[in-house]
Amino acid sequence: EIGKAAPDFTLPDSNGKSHALSDYKGKVVVLEWLNHGCPFVKKHYGSGNMQALQKAYAEKGVIWFSVISSAPGKQGYCTPEQANEITKDKNAAPSAVLLDPEGSVGKLYGAKTTPHMFIISKEGALVYNGGIDDIRSTDVEDVAKAKNYVRIALDELLAGKEVTEKTSQPYGCSVKYKD
Repeated sequence: EIGKAAPDFTLPDSNGKSHALSDYKGKVVVLEWLNHGCPFVKKHYGSGNMQALQKAYAEKGVIWFSVISSAPGKQGYCTPEQANEITKDKNAAPSAVLLDPEGSVGKLYGAKTTPHMFIISKEGALVYNGGIDDIRSTDVEDVAKAKNYVRIALDELLAGKEVTEKTSQPYGCSVKYKD
Protein backbone atom coordinates (compact mmCIF):
# COMPACT_ATOMS: atom_id res chain seq x y z
CA GLU A 1 0.00 0.00 0.00
CA ILE A 2 1.34 3.42 -1.02
CA GLY A 3 2.69 5.44 1.91
CA LYS A 4 2.97 2.37 4.15
CA ALA A 5 6.07 0.35 4.95
CA ALA A 6 7.09 -1.80 2.00
CA PRO A 7 6.83 -5.49 2.90
CA ASP A 8 10.20 -6.86 3.97
CA PHE A 9 11.57 -9.90 2.20
CA THR A 10 14.77 -11.86 1.75
CA LEU A 11 15.75 -13.39 -1.58
CA PRO A 12 18.94 -14.84 -3.06
CA ASP A 13 20.51 -13.11 -6.03
CA SER A 14 21.91 -14.79 -9.13
CA ASN A 15 25.33 -15.01 -7.43
CA GLY A 16 23.95 -16.75 -4.32
CA LYS A 17 24.09 -13.70 -2.03
CA SER A 18 21.05 -13.12 0.15
CA HIS A 19 19.36 -9.70 0.14
CA ALA A 20 16.86 -8.49 2.75
CA LEU A 21 14.97 -5.33 1.89
CA SER A 22 15.46 -4.15 5.49
CA ASP A 23 19.25 -4.11 4.88
CA TYR A 24 18.73 -1.18 2.50
CA LYS A 25 16.91 1.20 4.83
CA GLY A 26 18.29 4.68 4.20
CA LYS A 27 18.52 3.97 0.46
CA VAL A 28 15.95 4.40 -2.31
CA VAL A 29 15.13 0.96 -3.74
CA VAL A 30 13.59 0.08 -7.11
CA LEU A 31 11.98 -3.33 -7.65
CA GLU A 32 11.61 -4.22 -11.33
CA TRP A 33 9.75 -7.44 -12.17
CA LEU A 34 11.59 -9.09 -15.03
CA ASN A 35 11.00 -11.72 -17.73
CA HIS A 36 13.35 -11.39 -20.71
CA GLY A 37 10.97 -13.53 -22.82
CA CYS A 38 8.29 -10.82 -22.63
CA PRO A 39 8.02 -8.46 -25.65
CA PHE A 40 7.30 -5.50 -23.35
CA VAL A 41 10.52 -6.18 -21.42
CA LYS A 42 12.33 -6.65 -24.76
CA LYS A 43 11.17 -3.14 -25.77
CA HIS A 44 12.74 -1.55 -22.68
CA TYR A 45 15.97 -3.59 -22.84
CA GLY A 46 16.22 -3.55 -26.66
CA SER A 47 16.04 0.26 -26.66
CA GLY A 48 18.53 0.53 -23.79
CA ASN A 49 15.92 2.36 -21.71
CA MET A 50 16.00 0.04 -18.68
CA GLN A 51 19.80 -0.15 -18.60
CA ALA A 52 20.08 3.66 -18.86
CA LEU A 53 17.74 4.04 -15.88
CA GLN A 54 19.65 1.41 -13.88
CA LYS A 55 23.00 3.08 -14.54
CA ALA A 56 21.84 6.68 -14.04
CA TYR A 57 20.20 5.97 -10.69
CA ALA A 58 22.95 3.65 -9.43
CA GLU A 59 25.24 6.69 -9.78
CA LYS A 60 22.83 8.52 -7.45
CA GLY A 61 22.92 5.75 -4.82
CA VAL A 62 19.66 4.01 -5.76
CA ILE A 63 19.53 0.24 -5.22
CA TRP A 64 17.90 -1.48 -8.23
CA PHE A 65 16.69 -5.05 -7.94
CA SER A 66 15.46 -6.93 -11.00
CA VAL A 67 13.15 -9.64 -9.61
CA ILE A 68 12.40 -12.83 -11.52
CA SER A 69 9.26 -14.54 -10.16
CA SER A 70 8.78 -16.92 -13.11
CA ALA A 71 8.39 -20.52 -11.93
CA PRO A 72 10.53 -23.38 -13.25
CA GLY A 73 9.21 -24.49 -16.63
CA LYS A 74 7.51 -21.13 -17.28
CA GLN A 75 8.57 -18.31 -19.61
CA GLY A 76 11.21 -16.10 -18.01
CA TYR A 77 12.46 -18.66 -15.48
CA CYS A 78 16.23 -18.52 -15.12
CA THR A 79 18.84 -20.51 -13.28
CA PRO A 80 21.34 -18.25 -11.51
CA GLU A 81 23.83 -18.89 -14.33
CA GLN A 82 21.28 -18.01 -17.02
CA ALA A 83 20.30 -14.83 -15.15
CA ASN A 84 23.96 -13.75 -15.02
CA GLU A 85 24.48 -14.55 -18.70
CA ILE A 86 21.39 -12.59 -19.81
CA THR A 87 22.28 -9.64 -17.56
CA LYS A 88 25.73 -9.52 -19.18
CA ASP A 89 24.33 -10.00 -22.73
CA LYS A 90 21.79 -7.18 -22.24
CA ASN A 91 24.44 -4.92 -20.66
CA ALA A 92 22.00 -4.55 -17.77
CA ALA A 93 23.15 -2.91 -14.56
CA PRO A 94 20.82 -3.80 -11.68
CA SER A 95 22.35 -3.87 -8.20
CA ALA A 96 21.33 -7.55 -8.26
CA VAL A 97 18.97 -9.96 -10.01
CA LEU A 98 16.81 -11.53 -7.30
CA LEU A 99 15.41 -15.01 -7.85
CA ASP A 100 11.85 -15.70 -6.63
CA PRO A 101 10.90 -18.99 -8.38
CA GLU A 102 8.25 -19.73 -5.73
CA GLY A 103 6.68 -16.33 -6.47
CA SER A 104 6.31 -15.48 -2.79
CA VAL A 105 7.77 -11.96 -3.05
CA GLY A 106 5.96 -11.26 -6.32
CA LYS A 107 2.67 -12.20 -4.68
CA LEU A 108 3.56 -10.24 -1.53
CA TYR A 109 3.90 -7.11 -3.68
CA GLY A 110 1.06 -7.98 -6.02
CA ALA A 111 3.40 -7.89 -9.03
CA LYS A 112 1.17 -8.50 -12.05
CA THR A 113 3.27 -7.78 -15.12
CA THR A 114 6.77 -7.67 -16.51
CA PRO A 115 7.86 -5.00 -16.14
CA HIS A 116 5.97 -3.97 -12.97
CA MET A 117 7.84 -1.28 -11.05
CA PHE A 118 7.88 -0.44 -7.35
CA ILE A 119 9.86 2.33 -5.65
CA ILE A 120 10.64 2.37 -1.94
CA SER A 121 11.79 5.52 -0.13
CA LYS A 122 14.83 5.84 2.13
CA GLU A 123 12.39 5.53 5.06
CA GLY A 124 11.19 2.17 3.74
CA ALA A 125 7.76 3.31 2.51
CA LEU A 126 6.28 2.24 -0.81
CA VAL A 127 6.02 5.46 -2.86
CA TYR A 128 5.34 4.15 -6.38
CA ASN A 129 3.56 1.10 -7.81
CA GLY A 130 2.87 0.75 -11.52
CA GLY A 131 4.13 0.79 -15.05
CA ILE A 132 7.46 2.12 -16.19
CA ASP A 133 5.73 4.62 -18.49
CA ASP A 134 2.43 5.64 -20.05
CA ILE A 135 2.65 3.99 -23.49
CA ARG A 136 1.48 0.39 -23.36
CA SER A 137 3.20 -1.00 -26.43
CA THR A 138 6.02 -3.25 -27.57
CA ASP A 139 7.27 -0.63 -30.03
CA VAL A 140 10.81 0.58 -29.29
CA GLU A 141 10.00 3.96 -30.94
CA ASP A 142 7.48 4.65 -28.16
CA VAL A 143 10.16 4.76 -25.44
CA ALA A 144 11.34 8.26 -26.42
CA LYS A 145 7.76 9.62 -26.56
CA ALA A 146 6.57 8.07 -23.29
CA LYS A 147 6.13 9.77 -19.94
CA ASN A 148 8.55 7.73 -17.80
CA TYR A 149 6.86 7.43 -14.40
CA VAL A 150 9.89 5.76 -12.81
CA ARG A 151 12.33 8.50 -13.84
CA ILE A 152 9.91 11.22 -12.66
CA ALA A 153 9.26 9.52 -9.30
CA LEU A 154 12.97 8.88 -8.66
CA ASP A 155 13.89 12.47 -9.55
CA GLU A 156 11.20 13.81 -7.21
CA LEU A 157 12.25 11.48 -4.40
CA LEU A 158 15.95 12.27 -4.75
CA ALA A 159 15.14 16.02 -4.74
CA GLY A 160 13.36 15.57 -1.39
CA LYS A 161 9.92 16.06 -2.93
CA GLU A 162 6.80 13.95 -2.66
CA VAL A 163 6.15 11.59 -5.57
CA THR A 164 3.30 13.16 -7.53
CA GLU A 165 2.15 10.09 -9.49
CA LYS A 166 2.13 7.31 -6.92
CA THR A 167 0.38 4.68 -9.03
CA SER A 168 -0.19 3.88 -12.65
CA GLN A 169 -1.49 0.88 -14.53
CA PRO A 170 1.34 -1.63 -14.97
CA TYR A 171 1.47 -3.19 -18.42
CA GLY A 172 3.32 -6.08 -19.99
CA CYS A 173 3.18 -9.86 -19.82
CA SER A 174 1.62 -11.52 -16.81
CA VAL A 175 4.10 -12.74 -14.19
CA LYS A 176 4.46 -16.48 -14.83
CA TYR A 177 3.80 -17.69 -11.28
CA LYS A 178 3.87 -21.29 -10.17
CA ASP A 179 0.36 -22.79 -10.52
